Amino acid sequence: MSAFRDRLRDLLVPRSDDPELVAAAREMKLRHVFKRFWPDARPYRRWIPVVVLLVMLGALVETAEIWMFKLVVDEVLVPGNLEPLIWIAIAYVGLTLVGGLIGFGDEYLGTWIAERFLISMRTRVFSHLQRLSLDALDRRRLGDVLSRLTGDVNAIERFMLSGLIDGLSASLRILFFAGALFALQWDLALVALFVAPLFFLVARSFSRLVKGAAREQSRRSGSLSAVAEESLANAALVQASNRQDAEVERLRRENEGMLRADLAAVRIRGLFSPAIDFIELAGVLVIFVLGTLAVADGTLSLGGLLVFVAYLSQLYGPARELGSLSNRLFRALAGAERVTELLDERPRVTDAPNAVAIERARGAVELDRVSFAYPGGHGEALRDVSLTVEPGQTLALVGASGAGKSTIAKLLLRFYDPDSGAVLLDGRDLRSLKLRSIRENVAILLQEQLVLHGSVGDNIAFGVAHASEREIVAAARAAGADGFIGELPDGYDTLLGERGRRLSGGQRQRIAIARALISNAPVLLLDEPSTGLDAATREELVDPMLRLARERTTIVISHDLLTTRSADQVVVLDGGGVAERGTHSELVARGGIYSRLWTLHQRADERTVEVVA
Repeated sequence: MSAFRDRLRDLLVPRSDDPELVAAAREMKLRHVFKRFWPDARPYRRWIPVVVLLVMLGALVETAEIWMFKLVVDEVLVPGNLEPLIWIAIAYVGLTLVGGLIGFGDEYLGTWIAERFLISMRTRVFSHLQRLSLDALDRRRLGDVLSRLTGDVNAIERFMLSGLIDGLSASLRILFFAGALFALQWDLALVALFVAPLFFLVARSFSRLVKGAAREQSRRSGSLSAVAEESLANAALVQASNRQDAEVERLRRENEGMLRADLAAVRIRGLFSPAIDFIELAGVLVIFVLGTLAVADGTLSLGGLLVFVAYLSQLYGPARELGSLSNRLFRALAGAERVTELLDERPRVTDAPNAVAIERARGAVELDRVSFAYPGGHGEALRDVSLTVEPGQTLALVGASGAGKSTIAKLLLRFYDPDSGAVLLDGRDLRSLKLRSIRENVAILLQEQLVLHGSVGDNIAFGVAHASEREIVAAARAAGADGFIGELPDGYDTLLGERGRRLSGGQRQRIAIARALISNAPVLLLDEPSTGLDAATREELVDPMLRLARERTTIVISHDLLTTRSADQVVVLDGGGVAERGTHSELVARGGIYSRLWTLHQRADERTVEVVA
């Protein structure tokens, strides 16, 4: 039997040999799923007894409605007496109205509880994702994360609440219908209920196959979302490289994998349903034979037989529903495994128990013998680095790619903590400060000009929740953005679209400068602020950059040495350590790494001028 089931599993459940397929999550037990996610239903539990009551009343009304058919046959049709028909009709109409009201209340309240539970759970998962360290998200494919946040969370809800309510409804209908069967003819009822264990045995024999198919469907859904997100997020690269057909083929391949998983689930249901149908048919046929004999013996009325068969057919329906709940169960288990994997990921950086908040820092920044290696990286990104920037000063960090410049910015924002040494703000170790207050005191201008889907005003005020319209306009004017904003269709209310693709690179950078200005943070990080911009645009941004850096502690990370000449201090990083430090003129005169970089930079500028000429 075991060998047959294994062979059947090989035929029904697809192999997971696709290189694009996301990794399988660790399997969970049902009790662990309830332990992990049932607390999300706590605010709505007081309404669950009301739903239970409505479900019970609905089952009672449905039982009574079927019983009315017996009265019509035995009290009206068989004796040919129409007098009882009036009150039977009135009672039936009343039951129908009551049943409709109960059904509406049951469905509305059940949906309200389920959707609220879904919102609560999805919000908890999303909130956890927002607090994860950057490397934890970088290790995962964004499309797969989104699939877990949407489809997998929804699968959990469909079993945890909707499934339980449906299961309770089916169980109560079975209980009431079985009670009616015993009231009609107890010996026939025993025969009819004999097939119930067969439903359970068939459902159990298919349960492992259903579980395997459900896990495969969840993984395939995550892989499909990941491929689609990666391709659409990099549409410019795809089109510029003429890779449209290859990306379409890649998506088609994942769709084929999804199709195979779905067909496997259909094949399982296709085998399960006929087996259930056969058991149901056999039970009904047996009852027809025995019931007919009982009518002939006079121990059962014709109306009783007809209603008995009606109850029996209605009884098998809920039994079938209970069997099909296994599909929801295993989809929920598969989703819970993938969601739990996210929730078990711990952020590397959190507030210390005794962390304190600072209102507004002076802006003194210090790195004291800092060493750091990225998790899973090769070698140290920073090695025994010490530097100090006083309030109002500008520090330029220079060096080749991978020298550790951007790592310093990440440590100052406390995306990571140093392995040794300390990063200090106003003489306080960042690890002793609350994360929120650190990031309120440090503004950053990234080399990738991040613009969100929303209005111009919303983008400028992104980091300041209660910024007024006057403050937004003032920041835009200081950043030199007010002019082009005024030319947009709706001015500051213009929707910029996904990633601000309606704007040029220089315009996006001005929006980013305005965002940094309105935050009014005492410490400013400029991470390659002129990358990807042409010479004319860089020149236009000089004045807004100077206004942004004025009276702030500014750390500039740049390959463009023209932006480092006015810095109070230049630190040259090489291989994660400090190779040189001094002013621009001092380092040029010294003839070291910085001097060579400056010479190469001047030659590159001369060649650019010659090409333009």
